Parts: sequence; structure tokens; C-alpha cells
Amino acid sequence: MNIKNSYHPYALITVIFWSLAYAFTKLALQHFSTYSLGFLRYLIASAAMVIVAAVTKMKPPAKKDILLFIASGGTGFFLYMITFNTGAATVSSATGSVIVALAPVLTAILARMFYNEKLMKYQWISIAVQFAGVVVLTMLNSVFSVNSGIIWLFGAAISLSVYNLLQRKLTKTYSSLQTAAYSIFFGTLMLAVFSPTAVREIRTAPPEQFLYIGILGIFTSAIAYLTWSKAFSKAKETSVVSNYMFLTPFLTSLFSFIILGEAPDTATFIGGAIILIGIFMFNFGGTMAQKIKNG
Repeated sequence: MNIKNSYHPYALITVIFWSLAYAFTKLALQHFSTYSLGFLRYLIASAAMVIVAAVTKMKPPAKKDILLFIASGGTGFFLYMITFNTGAATVSSATGSVIVALAPVLTAILARMFYNEKLMKYQWISIAVQFAGVVVLTMLNSVFSVNSGIIWLFGAAISLSVYNLLQRKLTKTYSSLQTAAYSIFFGTLMLAVFSPTAVREIRTAPPEQFLYIGILGIFTSAIAYLTWSKAFSKAKETSVVSNYMFLTPFLTSLFSFIILGEAPDTATFIGGAIILIGIFMFNFGGTMAQKIKNG
């Protein structure tokens, strides 16, 4: 594998930072409300991107592509945050994890519909294996809750899937930095509707909360979305990148243990092992099958 031209390290960096987001979000929510935290998180990310844009003299997007960037910011940040937070408030975290884990599956289906991207049979099987791993990880000791929150979470999964497709399209014309930056800019502008509450809450925030917001804004947002765009720019197919999202529930459990002291249970290790097997099958199943075939 040529690491320099590979999407794997970029996709992995992204899911690691996204997995860290849960623990630091939980810490930040001790003071901030969910929507104001979302705005502050991406405001910091936007500020970081503005500095990078100024240093690199980043060119603005073409007028014909502005709507695409608005759609990217709207689906990946504004709509996703609203639908996910609304749904997560009424269902168990286990149910939420399973529904949002549909995003890589939906991405693969949408990429097939709109980009005519085809997956091999073993890749579809590996996706099913990974989804099964998420179910085991999140629900072996939990109860699946059924209410209107599922509809909101399904909307979150769709928003994330559409965002993935837009990233794939935009990175064919723009650099990964431009794609991530302008998507975050427009997403932050939409989230600014929550700025009044954020301003009130930040006035009384203890010092450690600024650290949490800084980590969420710079690492789990600016850098994570930049590497995600970079992964799409290097990959031949959309779903090979989005497939890495299956790792998020497992890594989230591990980081929650390290940062929050939430000890992982047996389900975490069993489900995590199944997910890792599925990811290995997805990326190397074809090579292994060919070697076996050739003796």
C-alpha cells in the first residue's frame, strides 16, 4: 500500500477524532446546552479554517458551486446536528448508535444510485458484518427504544450520507482544504441562529470548558473534516471511505473509558472484534480471495 496516495490514514484519523468528540461533548454539556455547543464548536473550527485560508491564500469557490457548498454545510453540520440531537434526546444511546450506523450503508446505496459506484459481493457482506458488530456492541446489554426519535435519527443518517456524497463530488474540483473549509463556513453560518444562547452561556463558563470547546472545534471538527475530505479526494469510491464510520462506536467506547472512566463491557469487545473483522474483509477480502483462487 502506498501510504502517500492512500485514503486509509486520513479516514482513520477522522474516525479517531470523531470518536473523541463524544467524551469531550459530554464534558462540555455539563455547562453548555446542546445547540449552543454545536455553534461554538464549529465557530472555533471556522476560525481555525480562516487562519489557514489566509496563510495559504485559499481561493474562493466558483459562483456555480456555492449552492453545493451550502448544501454540504447544511447537511453535514446544521441538519445533522439538529436531527441527531433531537432524536438522541428521546431514545437510548444504544438505539441512536445503531440508527446512525446506517450512514455508511445509506452512503453506499446512494453512491450506487447517483454515481454508479459498484461494490463487490464480499464488500456488501462485510458491510452487513460491520453493522452486526455495531448492533452487538451497543445493544447486547441494552434495550432498543422505539419512538419518534428514530425518525429524527434516521434523518441524521441520511444527512450524513448526503454530506458524504457532496464531499466526494466537491473534492473532484476543489482541494480537500477548500472543500472542508467552505462546508464548515456555511454550516457555521446556519448554526449562528443559536448564537444568542451561546453568548449567554459562555459568559459564565468555567476555564476548563474553553479547553473542551477548543478540542471539539480544532481536532474533532476542523482537522477531522479536513482529513475526511482528503480521504474522499484520494479514494476511487465514496463507500470505501464512509465504511470507516463503522469504527466510531467501538472507538467511542474505548475513549470514554480512557477519558470519562466509563468501563467497556463484554459487548464492546465482542462487537468491536466483529467490526474490525468486517473492515478487514471490506478492504482485503478481494485480495485474499484472489490469492486463494490462484493457489
